[in-house]
Order: sequence, then structure tokens, then C-alpha cells
Amino acid sequence: MKFSEMKYERPDMDKIKDEADRIMKSFDSAGSFDDAEKAFLEWDSFSSHTDTMMSIAYTRHSIDTTDKFYDEEVEYIDEISPVLAEMEQSFTKLLVNSRFRPELEEKYGSLMFKNGEIFLRSFSPEIIPETQQTNKLETAYQKLLASAQIDFEGEKRTISQMHPFKESADDDIRRRAWIEEGRFYSEHEDELNDIYDKMVSLRDKMAKKLGYDNFVKLGYLQMTRNCYTPEDIDKFRSSVLKYIVPIADKLYREQAERTGMSYPLTFADAALRFRDGNPLPQGSAEDIINTGRELYHELSPETAEFIDVMLENELMDVLSKKGKAGGGYCTEFADYKLPFIFSNFNGTADDVEVITHEAGHAFAFYTARNIIPSTNKSPTMESCEIHSMTMEFFGWKKSDEFFGNDSRKFRYSHLFGALTFIPYGTMVDHFQHIVYENPELTPKQRHDVWRELLGQYMPWLSLDGSPFYGEGKGWQRQIHIYENPFYYIDYCLAQTAALEFWVIMQESHEEAWERYMKLVRKAGTQTFNELLETAGLKSPFEEEALKEVASAAEKWLSENSL
Repeated sequence: MKFSEMKYERPDMDKIKDEADRIMKSFDSAGSFDDAEKAFLEWDSFSSHTDTMMSIAYTRHSIDTTDKFYDEEVEYIDEISPVLAEMEQSFTKLLVNSRFRPELEEKYGSLMFKNGEIFLRSFSPEIIPETQQTNKLETAYQKLLASAQIDFEGEKRTISQMHPFKESADDDIRRRAWIEEGRFYSEHEDELNDIYDKMVSLRDKMAKKLGYDNFVKLGYLQMTRNCYTPEDIDKFRSSVLKYIVPIADKLYREQAERTGMSYPLTFADAALRFRDGNPLPQGSAEDIINTGRELYHELSPETAEFIDVMLENELMDVLSKKGKAGGGYCTEFADYKLPFIFSNFNGTADDVEVITHEAGHAFAFYTARNIIPSTNKSPTMESCEIHSMTMEFFGWKKSDEFFGNDSRKFRYSHLFGALTFIPYGTMVDHFQHIVYENPELTPKQRHDVWRELLGQYMPWLSLDGSPFYGEGKGWQRQIHIYENPFYYIDYCLAQTAALEFWVIMQESHEEAWERYMKLVRKAGTQTFNELLETAGLKSPFEEEALKEVASAAEKWLSENSL
């Protein structure tokens, strides 16, 4: 079914409560495993339908944040979602304590029970008011960024539309673009500070209501960290500083020499990978999508079927336009067993990465669409990001078609970016640990923390005092810091695994694809560490993993320098 034809109905809380009560009573009073299983599957279908309605509303609101109808629907959903979580908690309590748990575990696996127990520790009706307020603040942040109309080169442009100018080979245009975009954030600094101040305070209050010292523990529970701890992340950070930062610094020194820029680089000059310009996709947005279709037809019969379904059902909205929310994501509509890709094409290499990265997420959901129950369809987020980041590397198969004469530049730039992203992503996570361990920090103190971390993780950057970025305030444009605390390290863990897959691809594309499919087919039935074992990959928490991928990437970049 086409996205435009999917019917949206506002979730009716009275009906939902009645249905939830009925199903829970059926499950709780079940006299046999068959009766308990029937109620369990009924709950799964019931909750999936509500999730579908919410996903449709959020997606249509993202596509046009000025649409009054869906703006009001999202406000309503922000209000009811904590109440829905309370119902989910009530059912989860019954599930994990059910006398039929052994039979359910045998048939559907034990992981959903482990994750259920984590969920029970991360939520209580006590925190509903704070959750509702946080939801509203997240929506306000989205709308603030979507409202950007930056005067540049004779037109008013959104933040997404500024991106090509921020990578321009023309030094004057590129540097002015960074200044003008930074000016937008600076002009709204009080709003950005106010939103984040309130978010930190609310999250800290939620954590303390649930008995935790601060939000770090609660944040990990909300991310369903089921096989690693903050101590493991700390070890990962140490490996990043030891193995990745020195190589990244060397690569940026080479870039400065290649582009004729002074080192350390300003934010604007760091964005220019090659003196004659960064790699650009050839052709129109339609051409990129068509080449993507060819890629997935060549990879496997499963990916061919997937991409045809996506395109025939208009399950992508990729063009940037006024009023559209920034960024990109993949979501799913469980009732229809279909994923959806949202993004903002901007004329840069990012457009191709949408067709690989977000489609990697979408393909994983499509592969798992028939798995029951729905909790087993998707693993935790760091594992989901392996799906997407590895698919980016499989996209090299069509880099000549995507980029034409810029294909060599693209492959170099993509690997360069994959490796050097890890310090940035790790820094984002480290910043959030400090913020939530010290919720009383002022906006200025948070900026100071960010500046200090930049010196550790990204020493190649110069804080030149230019608006916003050069003042150490760039963390405020990172959507995840506001909306998805502690998510960002997931990208770094997944990038490490994706680079392991890339190393395998250099020897055998077929073996890499076979191991990738083993991981994807497991969907949400295994933890992150178990999925790595399934694919025969090293854990990012082992020093050897980062050491090996850093060495392999450095060698390839040296041999393929331009």
C-alpha cells in the first residue's frame, strides 16, 4: 500500500484503555499455555496498531511541520505516549511474572523477557508528567530548527539546504555559509539553552523519582543496554583516543596540506576534503534513486524485492523543502509490514548515503517483517546501526554509477569519514555523560565542557571564535543530544562493526554479504554482543577491534590517496 493511502486514525484513549484491560485480564487469567499465548499475541497486534498510527502521524508531521492537523496530532500523541507506556508496563509485569514464561521463552526466546525487565526498571507512572513535558520540548526543538530561513546567495534556505554551500570548493562561499548558519543558531541561543536546561532538569528529576543518582543509569535503561555497561563504554573511549584520534589527526594534517589550508583547521575548512571540491553525485535525485534500485537488484534477490516494494509504494520522502523537519530517519508501519525512509537530499554525497544508510535500516525491518512477536523484529539501536552503516560500504559496488568521475574521491572520502566520525560520536556521548552527571551546569559551563572535549577528540579543529561553531557551541545542532540521549555512541559501536565488515569485503564481497545476512536475519532475537558473534566479528569493547580496523583503514587510505 502507498504511504499516501495509509489511513490515520487518532488513537482513542478510552477505547485503548478498555481493550488493554480486556487483553490483560485474559492473559492474567489464562488457564493454559494456549490461552496465554493467544492473549500475548493479541496484545502484540493491539500495541502494533497503536504504534502504526503514531508513526504515521509523526512521519507526516516531519514531512510538513506547518501542517496544522498533524501538528495537533503530534501534540496529542506527546501527551498520551507516557500513558501508553504505563499500559505497556502493566502488561510487561504480567508477562515477566507469568507462570507460562518457560513455555513462552521456549517458543519466542528469552531476550524479550530480559528487555522487559529492563523496561520495568526504566518507567513508572510517577514520571508521566516529566515525560510529557520532555516530549513537548523535543517537538519545540524540531520546530525551531525546521523554521530556519537563512538568507544566503539571494534565497532563504533551510538548514538542510545550506549543506552544499558548507562544502563548497569556493573558500568565500563555504566560509560564509558556516558563518550564516552559525548565526541562525546564535540568534536562537537563548531558546536552545532554555529547551536543553529544561530537558536536563526533567530527565534528572525522572531518574531521581525512580531511585537513581542521576539520569545516566536511567538513560542506559531507556536505551535497553542489555549486554554492556558505562564501564565498557569508558574502555571504548580509551581505545578511540589511543587508536583512532592519532590516525584521524594525521589524515586531517594531510588534508590541510592537500587543500592548502592552515592547520589546525577551522570548521569550515575541515569540511573541504579536496581542493577541487568534495565528491558530488551525478544526475538528479531520481537518478540517484534509480541507481540505488540497480544496486539492490545486484546485491541479492531479497534486496531486489525490498527496493521494488519501497519505490512502488512511495515509501520515501527525500527532497528538502520549506517546513520539512531536518535530518533523516527510517521508521516502520507495523500494520502494513512496511518501512519508510525520511530524509533531506541536499546535492552532496549524503544523498547517496541516504539510499544506503537509511535503506539498510529499512531492509532489515523488511527482512524481519513477519517475525512474531514484534519485539523480536528489531534489535537494540547499536545493532540496528550495523545494518545501515555496513550497507553504506556495500554501496561502493555502484560508486562509479553514483559518482562518475568522482567515484575514487567518494570511496576515499567515505572511508575517511567513517573512521574520523568515531572520535566525534564518542565525544558526543562523553559530553552527555558529563552533563547528566552534573545537571546543575550552566549553558556556559556546558560550552566549556564541549570545548575541552573538542581538544581531546578532535585536535585538528581550531576554535577561531567565529559564530557558534568557533565558540564551542556546536553541540546544540546535534539533534540526538536533545532528543535521544545516549543514542550517539550506538553509531560509533556500529561503525566499528561496519569497518570490520569493510575489511572482510576487501577479501571477499560474497563472504561479507553472507555474514551480513546472518546478522540481519537474527533481527531482534539476539543481543548486540551475540549478533557480533553470529557474524564472526570482534567486540568494539576489545582493544583489538579498533586497533585492527584503524590500521586497515589507514593502510587503504594511504595506498589510495588522491
